[in-house]
Amino acid sequence: MKSTPPRRRRLSRKPARRRKKPPQTPAEGEGDPEFIKRQDQKRSDLDDQLKEYITEWRKQRSKEEDELKKLKEKQAKRKVTRAEEEQKMAQRKKEEEERRVREAEEKKQREIEEKRMRLEEAEKKRQAMLQAMKDKDKKGPNFTIAKKDAGVLGLSSAAMERNKTKEQLEEEKKISLSFRIKPLAIEGFGEAKLREKAQELWELIVKLETEKYDLEERQKRQDYDLKELKERQKQQLRHKALKKGLDPEALTGKYPPKIQVASKYERRVDTRSYDDKKKLFEGGWDEISKDSSEKIWNEKKEQYTGRQKSKLPKWFGERPGKKAGEPETPEGEEDAKADEDIVEDDEEVEEEVVEEEDEEAEEDEEEEEEEEEEEEEEEEEEEEEEEEEEEEEE
Repeated sequence: MKSTPPRRRRLSRKPARRRKKPPQTPAEGEGDPEFIKRQDQKRSDLDDQLKEYITEWRKQRSKEEDELKKLKEKQAKRKVTRAEEEQKMAQRKKEEEERRVREAEEKKQREIEEKRMRLEEAEKKRQAMLQAMKDKDKKGPNFTIAKKDAGVLGLSSAAMERNKTKEQLEEEKKISLSFRIKPLAIEGFGEAKLREKAQELWELIVKLETEKYDLEERQKRQDYDLKELKERQKQQLRHKALKKGLDPEALTGKYPPKIQVASKYERRVDTRSYDDKKKLFEGGWDEISKDSSEKIWNEKKEQYTGRQKSKLPKWFGERPGKKAGEPETPEGEEDAKADEDIVEDDEEVEEEVVEEEDEEAEEDEEEEEEEEEEEEEEEEEEEEEEEEEEEEEE
């Protein structure tokens, strides 16, 4: 369905009618002089009241302005004092910073001077050592093994030298060169003097180059000797391992050979602790055997002493199996036999103990002989090593 638009109301084009004003009536008492006088009195009272209010407001405003002026003056003074304090603080900070920088520079200069002095002393010692080595032409090994000196943090001097940064090395190089390379004083020299100076410098260069070549050759010889000594040590360790029944390379490594506590062919995990594994190699078989034999002896003794001692019943009449000359009652015979049995048992026990002690003594003697043989072998090896060292030194 189509929606129909709403109808618009038609506006009437007729002119609007003007409303007629009601006739004005004169106010009551408008022409009364007393009413006019009262109205004037009211106005004058209002004017006086307003004047009082205005004067009071002006007084209050002047007081507020005075207080505001005082506060502004106080604020201005405070700003001035704060600015002065900030200026003083900035000046103090600047002085402290300058003092800190100056102290750091002085400390740095002191450290540089101390380092330079140390390097000078080291250089003097090195020069003296080189001179002594040149003067003293001794035969024998051309190297010396110096003891390791621990540094500040437990490091050796070589380790500390390796741990230095590039900047530290450059600084030390500059300091070292500053007193090694002396400045040339050639001002006012003539041609002849300059030639003499050049000849002197040339001779110094030749001398330093020869020293450098000698030191390089000496270092090569030392490296070769050290390599040869290490190879000899390896050979000795291989022979020692073979004598002990180990792998030839067992003693040449950085760490000692591992202890084999179980067969390598067993496919089960060894759950024993380190103490249990360590006890396997501690020995102590003599004490264990002695304790076990003592325990067996005590058990046998208790068993023997705790046996039941019974006698045969008395026989009234002729004893069966009685021979001529034997006593009538078997009591004496029984006692004699019991004594004989006791003596025989004691002898058997003593023989067993003596046999066990003999076996233990034989085992101890065998172990002592083996230990003596091992000590002799070790002494022979030490003597051989000493002889080899003497031959090497010769």
